[in-house]
Amino acid sequence: MHRKFGRITDQRRAFLKSLVANLIIKEKIKTTEARAKEARSLVEKLITQAKKATLSSRREIEKKLPSIPAKKLFKEIAPRFKDKKGGYLRITRLGQRLSDGAKIVYIELIK
Repeated sequence: MHRKFGRITDQRRAFLKSLVANLIIKEKIKTTEARAKEARSLVEKLITQAKKATLSSRREIEKKLPSIPAKKLFKEIAPRFKDKKGGYLRITRLGQRLSDGAKIVYIELIK
């Protein structure tokens, strides 16, 4: 069961697409724990698919991401993890946000 984040399906997909694209571009973002856990599963699947480097995998990823993060995924990130089987991301807990008590984390690509 996936998290719904209080959004309807199309809004949730757009939100996660944006979160994943920003994570790929910046390689480290600060967000809530629930968002980070959901983004981690999506990004790890994309990296695993990008490591194949076939035309089919490129087209699948370009369907799911904008062009700039997709290019960065193929040119920089996938080659970095070519010998690694999984665990491409690290989630570091920072504590709770003062305003609403949400658990805040850093999610980052491992170097």
